Amino acid sequence: MRPSSSNLTDGAAARTPGPPAASPAAEPADPRSATRRRIARGAALAAIPLAALGIAWWATRDPGRPEEAAGHDHATMAAPGDSARPVTLDADQARRIGVTFAPVTASDLPRRIRTVGQVTFDETRVTTVAPKVDGWVERLYVDYTGRPVRRGEPLFALYSPMLVTAQEELLLALRLARDVAAGSADARAGADDLVASARRRLAYWDVPADEIARVERGGEVRRTVTLRAPASGVVVEKSVTAGQRIMAGDAVYRLADLSTVWVDGDVYEQDLRAVRQGQRATAEFDAYPGERWAGRIAYVYPTLSPETRTARVRVALANPGLRLKPGMYATLHIEGAGSAAALTVPRAAVLATGERQLVFVRRADGRLEPREVTLGATSDDRAEILRGVSAGDTVVASATFLVDAESNLGTALGGMGDMPGMEITLPPAGPRADSARARPPRGDSPRAPGHDHDGGR
Repeated sequence: MRPSSSNLTDGAAARTPGPPAASPAAEPADPRSATRRRIARGAALAAIPLAALGIAWWATRDPGRPEEAAGHDHATMAAPGDSARPVTLDADQARRIGVTFAPVTASDLPRRIRTVGQVTFDETRVTTVAPKVDGWVERLYVDYTGRPVRRGEPLFALYSPMLVTAQEELLLALRLARDVAAGSADARAGADDLVASARRRLAYWDVPADEIARVERGGEVRRTVTLRAPASGVVVEKSVTAGQRIMAGDAVYRLADLSTVWVDGDVYEQDLRAVRQGQRATAEFDAYPGERWAGRIAYVYPTLSPETRTARVRVALANPGLRLKPGMYATLHIEGAGSAAALTVPRAAVLATGERQLVFVRRADGRLEPREVTLGATSDDRAEILRGVSAGDTVVASATFLVDAESNLGTALGGMGDMPGMEITLPPAGPRADSARARPPRGDSPRAPGHDHDGGR
């Protein structure tokens, strides 16, 4: 049976090949998928050494360590600054960091105190001139501050009604005494008493004796009376002018004898036990470089300043030529009372940690042992040790801080060595490990041999 034309047409159409389908291999490559593949390969390579380290640790671990780790005190990892332990240094290492040694000796410890003072007046040589009567200043002989005066030198002429009345009484008593000179003994004695009383009244008002004698010789009352300086010195205060009225008791002059001056200095509280009255002291002044004034402590004040924690001491100095001026600053050097037969070490040997003082004692085996001590008095270069060392011990005298740093480093490393997997020992003092072991700089890591990092593309 012959097929129809329509069937033939359909079959031919079915056998006709169409356009070829796209092959998966012909698709373009995805950059993100390539990056993922490179990261996966890198992670696999990095896991290899980590796995090797884990296997090595597992093979060499101590079975008893987990129990110790459970009770391990992590506070030992960071040793405090003053928890030092003995240090071993050979001669070469000690010489490199400047370590020197000194013995603990028993000797007198001189105490020298240095402080700053200021020159003041000798208060025992200051005189105030204050008239004992009212009046008016007619004439001023000493008319400016700073003028030196001598004892008995005229200061000013004073008009006072009270002094005029006293002079008149003196003249009347003298006249009465002359009138009764030929009378009875009782009359003469009474007249003499009146004369003596009038003279005494004028003397009590500081009228000089020569002024009284002049009135008696002249037989006339003087309008003004000259008052004189009661002591020698320099006028440091003047509060009177010519023509001024003054009242009894007013301070018109203040005179200071500067042949001796005081230097008041402040001594710190911890140095007071070494200061005594009568001790020698020397003073230096910026105005006279290279010169020293010798004196003694005249007084130690009984009070302490709560602000500065200092007590004042007074040093008396002779002042020939009045070269030292009140108000000058001075540097005081006081020879304090030291400790007799005290155990002393160089001051640099003592290391203060904040809570205690340490010295490093060299033991018989050569190790440097930190030892807590109790300090006593100190001088410029020596320190007294009350407890902690014995006479004849040898201590580190210099570079103590470096020895302490080495000791604390050993304590810290020792604490870390007690942790599981942290078996750390102190490194040798020789040169460090070869620098070739150092990690190469970032960005210059060597590639694995034969490995192409771009092979994933």
